[in-house]
Amino acid sequence: MTHEPFVGALPALTTPFHEDGSIDFETHRENVRRVEREGVHGVVPVGTTGESATMSHDEHVAVIEATVEAVEDVPVVAGSGSNNTREALELSRRAADAGADGLLLISPYYNRPEPAGMEEHFRRIADAVDLPQIIYNVPGRTGRNIAVETAEALAGHENIVGYKAASGDLNRVAEVAERTREESFAVLSGDDQLTLPVMSMGGQGCISVAANVEPARTSRMVDYALDGAYESARELHHELGPLFRTLFIESNPIPVKEALAIRGHMSATMRSPLSRMSDENLDRLRDVLATLDGEVAEA
Repeated sequence: MTHEPFVGALPALTTPFHEDGSIDFETHRENVRRVEREGVHGVVPVGTTGESATMSHDEHVAVIEATVEAVEDVPVVAGSGSNNTREALELSRRAADAGADGLLLISPYYNRPEPAGMEEHFRRIADAVDLPQIIYNVPGRTGRNIAVETAEALAGHENIVGYKAASGDLNRVAEVAERTREESFAVLSGDDQLTLPVMSMGGQGCISVAANVEPARTSRMVDYALDGAYESARELHHELGPLFRTLFIESNPIPVKEALAIRGHMSATMRSPLSRMSDENLDRLRDVLATLDGEVAEA
């Protein structure tokens, strides 16, 4: 059976930690419920933004289970990728057992596989785990792009339903969207600043950092774009533009966790080697959030 793709705005969830570095599951569940109430179309735990690289496999699965427990109606698309195919298979199977509705699979990092190895990696997971899966292209973190031809070939697999685009290369994204438009396959922006341009070329939503902070406005922007109401979508894009930029002035997820702490949603505690935000950038972030809060008050 061919799975339906995930569409809309899906926050790449942060993972809250106590001061001692242990996972704050109560706050995590509250945060999941908050973003769902504000209109997101799904949630993505234990990805890059969730600091999955600092978690044990057991912690990884526990966060997925807590997310599944917290949601009401939206799908849970769990990060389960690795640069080790066997490890990615194990995490993907455990994510399925934990109740995930889908998987987000980063391309193998550090190893820098050639296209044939990249395709085999994703196919082995898709063949073994019967969940809808999104392949994730983020060469800035992995050192290697997923070739357009690889994405096109994988789009024909019944379990591979999407492509998270975070290369910053709109020509590449446009070509993936063009070559896969006849498949049950969604191109999703992985870069908040490019969500609207990506959707104008055939993308169907985003896996978003900003939707942690502004879930309602990010979701409305995506809904407008899906409905073809681009003037309304552009207005929200410009409102959110300063936030989009500020959330990446330091390594993700440092700024987004600081933003959530400012808003009172969770502690900004991060696991080493990530550090707290610089004072100068923190002041800039506070100013951006104050402006957004003022716009809400005026509305």
